[in-house]
Amino acid sequence: MLPKKKEHPKEKSELHPRSRHRGRYNFMQLIASCPELKPFVRLNEYNDASVDFFDPKAVKTLNKALLAHFYGIKHWDIPQHYLTPPIPGRADYIHYAADLLAASNQGKIPTGNKVKCLDVGVGASCIYPVIGNKEYGWAFIGADIDPVSVKSSQSIVSSNPSMKGNVELRLQPDPKHIFKGIIKQNEHIDLTICNPPFHSSLAEAQAGTMRKLKNLQQKKTAKLTLNFGGQNTELWCEGGEARFVENVVKESRQFATSCFWFTTLISKAANLKSVLYNLKKAGAKTIETIPMGQGNKISRIVAWTFLDEEQQKLWRESRWVESKH
Repeated sequence: MLPKKKEHPKEKSELHPRSRHRGRYNFMQLIASCPELKPFVRLNEYNDASVDFFDPKAVKTLNKALLAHFYGIKHWDIPQHYLTPPIPGRADYIHYAADLLAASNQGKIPTGNKVKCLDVGVGASCIYPVIGNKEYGWAFIGADIDPVSVKSSQSIVSSNPSMKGNVELRLQPDPKHIFKGIIKQNEHIDLTICNPPFHSSLAEAQAGTMRKLKNLQQKKTAKLTLNFGGQNTELWCEGGEARFVENVVKESRQFATSCFWFTTLISKAANLKSVLYNLKKAGAKTIETIPMGQGNKISRIVAWTFLDEEQQKLWRESRWVESKH
């Protein structure tokens, strides 16, 4: 006998109002967009269509289908064991970043490829440039310290005509730097985005995965399965999220007039206090904390700018105001 069918809300109200992912997955539509998904779709214990979220291939193919259906990306793949990003959360970051730009532009979101974004740690999936370019037409620089990630993202860009000319991939030559070696002299960036490595060691990353799987299964998991994948540089770095963001803040000061808004995701609430302290110490003129929620997880974006009101006005007029001629 099947368990009583779950009543699901029709809309995921915690997601951004402009998110394409607020509704429940329509697997018939997703399979129509990506036939590869069909073998992975099955009825779960509640007689609902679903995929096995413990199967890395199923998770990756679901992502492929979501990108094809919602964003018109027909060719998307990542190397084995690289991070498969949860797309609704990544889309939310882009939408909240658009709101941030709008707040600096009399309520109007600046769109088109004159708006240039820098994705710090683009990864193998190229996910932020895919979503940002589709939703708002923005141009992107995708930076990463891993040559395999850069090559994979470049392949995604080259295989999808809509992205060609709108996304440039750059390899960070020095892993100790964030912006140095990536932002060129006299280059202007409207927005930086960053999803920092979460953990401070491989052991911590593995323990975190075990906890996540245990919560999903509601029982002890003996075997470690990275259902969303992830290489070392994607999951952890020395000092974890706190140290990484501290370095982002320090180095952003050197590029104070090269960029309008710097932003980063902060997953651990305990890190927020030190991030805000470091930003004030660095001399940021405006600091914003933007809450985000996906399911049971609460995170936030921290955004800052070193530009004063006059500099912001000049930036808007030179880059975001459409020509009247």
